[in-house]
Amino acid sequence: MSGTGVVHPTAVIAKGAELHPTVEVGPFAVIGPDVRIGAGSTVGPHAVIEGRTTLGEKNRVFQFASVGAIPQDLKYAGEATALVIGNGNQIREFTTLHIGTAGGGGVTRIGNQNLFMAYSHVAHDSQVGSRCVFANGATLAGHVEVGDFVTLGGLSAVHQFTRIGAHAFIAGGAMVVMDVPPFCVAQGDRAELAGLNIIGLQRHGFTEEQQARCKEAYRILFRSKLPLEEAVARLRVEFGGNSEVDALLDFVTTSRRGLTR
Repeated sequence: MSGTGVVHPTAVIAKGAELHPTVEVGPFAVIGPDVRIGAGSTVGPHAVIEGRTTLGEKNRVFQFASVGAIPQDLKYAGEATALVIGNGNQIREFTTLHIGTAGGGGVTRIGNQNLFMAYSHVAHDSQVGSRCVFANGATLAGHVEVGDFVTLGGLSAVHQFTRIGAHAFIAGGAMVVMDVPPFCVAQGDRAELAGLNIIGLQRHGFTEEQQARCKEAYRILFRSKLPLEEAVARLRVEFGGNSEVDALLDFVTTSRRGLTR
């Protein structure tokens, strides 16, 4: 990209918007007065970015995306809430990302280097980590927490107040209504666990020893028929101090909605 951005003359940029000089804006895009866009970002034709929305550097917003609109929540009363997006994200066609609500913490937050494919949706007050992939039509309800390196398959949906652990894989068409632990695969309606995301672990540099510990932890937690408290206690004794097992145990012991099993 050149050092100087190009704003198409048909784009509508409200007074008060702050765009880095290298930002490129396509034809008929609309950018609201409280929007902040960082260096090296591009906004495609007919995209709309509004609300108190901040985008970091090197984001690419494709044509017809809607970023920063008010929540689809009847309790929203016009309060000054926000959407904060990190760096290097791709926001594809017809994706919708909404600002937060006062009752939900006030901020919808998205990390770095995520891919939101066409028609994906992140609702109010959700928190999305980094390097996630939302396939076409993947949908988060409000107040959802998604860890790093999560993949959501096409047309999957996640119930409000649900958590998805890091490195989890949500299969296409899955309807997730309870927390999905880290490293796990969930599929079906209503979603159930279908094993570990071994391919994801391999791609993200987990050693064979780490993968083996994850497999054993999964077996003890979800397939041994031990009560959860007993399974957790056993794992703390046998594998405590290993970061991947500790992360799994921390997640399952802090679940409020209950666990996908």
